[in-house]
Amino acid sequence: MADWTRGQSPGAVEEILDLENKRMADHLASKVTRLKSLALDIDRDTEDQNRYLDGMDSEFSSVTGLLTGSVKRFSTMARSGRDNRRLLCGVAVGLLVVFFILSYLLSRTRT
Repeated sequence: MADWTRGQSPGAVEEILDLENKRMADHLASKVTRLKSLALDIDRDTEDQNRYLDGMDSEFSSVTGLLTGSVKRFSTMARSGRDNRRLLCGVAVGLLVVFFILSYLLSRTRT
């Protein structure tokens, strides 16, 4: 027997061990409860993120369809004739100029 049990009756030692076991069981139960709570939180977060990703997937699919349609229309316009090509180049140059002007103005407003 351990040093702390010497000189004590077997009933007292058994009671001390029983109390220690109950204390350790309560401590273990609290740890299990915390782990269960963490597992449920992780499960809830996982479900939320899966829902978010599913929503993103459907939105990307719709954007892909929109971009595909735009590229088809753009290709059709580019192939349709010389006048449309000039117009297309003019629009592209105009958009680039607008982009650079806006980026310059935005950089000036930040400083």
